[in-house]
Amino acid sequence: MAAAAWDPLEAEIVDFKIPTENNKTLFVCNILPRESEAEIYDCIFKVFSEFGLLYSVRVCRNAALVEPGYYTIVKFYSALNAGKAQNATNKQCLFQRIPLKVQMCTKSMKVRRENQRPLNSIKCQELANYYLGFNGWCSRIIALQNISDAGGCEENTQELVQPERKSIKYICIMEVKFINYGMCCRGIGVSEEFDQDATDPLNFALKLGRAQKAATQKALSDAFQKILLVVLGNGKVSLQWSSEQDETDCFTEEELQTQLQVNDISWSQFEHEGQEEILSDLSFNTETVEGIET
Repeated sequence: MAAAAWDPLEAEIVDFKIPTENNKTLFVCNILPRESEAEIYDCIFKVFSEFGLLYSVRVCRNAALVEPGYYTIVKFYSALNAGKAQNATNKQCLFQRIPLKVQMCTKSMKVRRENQRPLNSIKCQELANYYLGFNGWCSRIIALQNISDAGGCEENTQELVQPERKSIKYICIMEVKFINYGMCCRGIGVSEEFDQDATDPLNFALKLGRAQKAATQKALSDAFQKILLVVLGNGKVSLQWSSEQDETDCFTEEELQTQLQVNDISWSQFEHEGQEEILSDLSFNTETVEGIET
């Protein structure tokens, strides 16, 4: 099945945040129970990825009160791609003998744009590679520093940390360059681990490595939040700044190193929560499912 052609007059902004909009989410039902969940996932992914990059595919069993079978929730990064996919696949048999019903989500969590959660670093790289190419961007670590003993960094957790637990906290500053656009942005990530057994050097080394890795991943994700992808109808992509630039983008590397040494930045604002998607209170315009909860 060939993907729908682009309208050269269309354009869309795609950001590096978890897609929560209704017009980026498709509900696919009437899936026969002849295949396993893994096989259905593969079929759905193969069909819908022809229309654009997918954020996620979720395969679910029908409720006990309806006929045996499955439904899937397919999330795109692009609303235009989701719309094309819905128009091309609705009432088509695709990979089974009866037609599928493919509908846009009509109700989901109401999340304001500024409250959307950022993509994790793996998803950010996947999105950047898809639209910009593997050689369209590069990243490097400007600083990776242990701030476990920095004053003020533990003021909110000091009373909660037991005496025998050693805090291991790292700050990372990452720079991302967009080679073909002459643009550069920076991100900051902070991660903390707790060493329960100070007498075990191997465990301490593992916790240290986890804190460093998590800090670098969060810094990369934070850097991508400052960029918006403008996807044009002819397939070309341009970049523009989002509204999330901060003081780290204005400092030179020497000034950033100085800020780190004197601890002149409040790192707590960069201690983001986990970036896993939350799906709840979903309902679709269908007779078979109402209120999908996880």
